[in-house]
Amino acid sequence: MEMMETKSGGAGDFARFDLTRVPSPCFVVDEAAVERNLAVLADVAERSGAKVLSALKAFSFPALAPLVSRYLSGTCASGLFEARLARQHYSGGDGGGEVATYCAGYKPADMDEIIDYSDHLIFNSPAQKNRFLEQIRANGKDIHIGLRINPEHSEGLVPKYDPCAPFSRLGTPVSQLTQDDMEGVDGLHFHTLCEQEFAPLQRTWEAVRPQIEEFLPKLKWLNFGGGHHITRADYDRDALVAFLIDIRQSTGLDIYLEPGEAVALDAGILVGEILDTFHNDMDIAITDISATCHMPDVIEAPYRPDILGEVESGDATRLGGPSCLAGDVIGDYRFASKPKIGDRIAFLDQAHYSMVKTNTFNGVPLPAIALWNAKTDELKMVREFGYDDFLVRLGG
Repeated sequence: MEMMETKSGGAGDFARFDLTRVPSPCFVVDEAAVERNLAVLADVAERSGAKVLSALKAFSFPALAPLVSRYLSGTCASGLFEARLARQHYSGGDGGGEVATYCAGYKPADMDEIIDYSDHLIFNSPAQKNRFLEQIRANGKDIHIGLRINPEHSEGLVPKYDPCAPFSRLGTPVSQLTQDDMEGVDGLHFHTLCEQEFAPLQRTWEAVRPQIEEFLPKLKWLNFGGGHHITRADYDRDALVAFLIDIRQSTGLDIYLEPGEAVALDAGILVGEILDTFHNDMDIAITDISATCHMPDVIEAPYRPDILGEVESGDATRLGGPSCLAGDVIGDYRFASKPKIGDRIAFLDQAHYSMVKTNTFNGVPLPAIALWNAKTDELKMVREFGYDDFLVRLGG
């Protein structure tokens, strides 16, 4: 099975964070690191004239919503609940931040509320758009209608994370797009990237532009989706800015980007504790962090997250979670000294796509959430979870 590579930039300021300051397990998000990422994204937006939205599917954290709202033009949501979160927490005091909502399939009962929260409403297919067009017009709100297209140009490194893989359910194949499909459409949306740099975006645009050229004069905007690792150290931001300026000038359209991971890249860790150690042809340690419950992408992608303090040589220890799932394995790691019961550990770059995916399978407790500021060393416990959180999710 092909494995994704972690894009972690290292421990950074977390190298000096005392892991015993928080309960275990616990996500610790560095406010200073998030703000550093936001400043980079805001600079790209200012220089290029494009609008940058924060993808809540990757990083939904109301405690930092005011900070995100100060730097970016708004948020993108994946359905009713995220749209509500966006409007209520991320739009600033005046509600001025834009909310772009896209879902692969909408429910009629949700539509009026989604319209109320959204500025852009993006549909996965012409059929979905046509199904709800009259309801949107009857609502009376001035809302932009978008249509997601499949550029039929793959840049994904792993098929399950490639929206343009064969038989994809995401977006209308661009080769099938007709003038009738574009009735009532204000903008086109495509998303082909996953943790990638600038060149794949440029190649995608070069592949898709000739196929949508005839539709551009009637549009108001283009949305290039997410997967842009703009805040990564090796990302060519100057090339991105020049690219966005050129498209804006040549098409006359507004351009949107929807980074998610880039907002929280290298801005969070997941702290855990060693519960037990034993040997079964190799050293094994059980932790209170579960891959399946707390970092499901470790299994789904799959990938091996970086860990604080790993060394290059020595015998490896396999770290696994407390659940009954045989495959609840995080990875094999080398330490300066063998892990002992009670030792604290921390997995790096866990603020995005981990906090939003946790679950309570097997009754495994949810990690607490803490907000730290690397500049001031201020630490705040945002939320701790208990039995009631497990019970309520199951109808108790």
